[in-house]
Amino acid sequence: MYLQRTLKKEIGCFSIGLHTGRKINMIIKPAPADTGIVFIRKDLPDADPIPARYDNVSDTTLATTLGSNGVTVSTVEHLLSAFSGMGVDNAMVELDSFEVPIMDGSALHFVKMLKEVGTKVQKKDKKILIIKKPVSVNNGDGSAMFLPADEFKITYEIDFTHPVIGRQSYSMTFSDEAYEKEICEAQTFGFLKDLEFLQAKGLALGGSLKNVIVLDDKKIINKEGLRIPNVFVKHKILDAIGDLFLLGMPIIGHFVAYKSGHKLNNLLLKELMSHKDRWEIVNSVNKQENHKLKSYKIPSFRTLDAVQV
Repeated sequence: MYLQRTLKKEIGCFSIGLHTGRKINMIIKPAPADTGIVFIRKDLPDADPIPARYDNVSDTTLATTLGSNGVTVSTVEHLLSAFSGMGVDNAMVELDSFEVPIMDGSALHFVKMLKEVGTKVQKKDKKILIIKKPVSVNNGDGSAMFLPADEFKITYEIDFTHPVIGRQSYSMTFSDEAYEKEICEAQTFGFLKDLEFLQAKGLALGGSLKNVIVLDDKKIINKEGLRIPNVFVKHKILDAIGDLFLLGMPIIGHFVAYKSGHKLNNLLLKELMSHKDRWEIVNSVNKQENHKLKSYKIPSFRTLDAVQV
């Protein structure tokens, strides 16, 4: 059986927002089974909670933004990526701003926070979505697709004309161990001319060499260079894991992307869910359905505690 998880106790941080440049207070709290990930704007006391679902994505410019009843929360992908990587299904995320703190531009600090408090399993099954037939989307330049597979795999390729990046590809089989070792510390990156343009328009005011790998026309500006190999394509994978987590359940299938981004990732989920013959959701506790999972490799997570009633 594959059971849902939440945090053992609440944890918080106080760090800068990418767009506002202001410090944001964020508290992550445990949540009951079947809650999913829910964002709460504490600066808007009358606002409804915003469930982290693919059909609540309201904008994909520069980051993934969720919206519900006119209230939004932006830059959610790194935190969602950490939840996915660490196997957290249910949590309440309280914020006093419209964006999640950028931290160092990766998911590393969120992973450390989750490991600090630990997770606990809940007496409720995970639902698992199995890709049965291929489904794909493209925008003329990039593409994203799901293919049937016996486990959750990711193959990602990027292609930039910049001499430092060029063409990079990376493949991985998803697990919490692989996520923590290979993916979670991959920082976001951007180009100096774009950052200057955005800041002139009052955007990305919190962007700096502390949380973005910045490139000019020829080189990386950050004096410390790159802290892990293949960081550019790995960060795209980090983002994709967060975006795909908006489906609300683990996926068994092969995600293949070429020059994809937040928009295509979300369009792929919408395309997938619109074709019911291409997927199947299996209840991992239901004895009649559990046998269907025996031929698949479901991601497992290392830290398990007593089932909470």
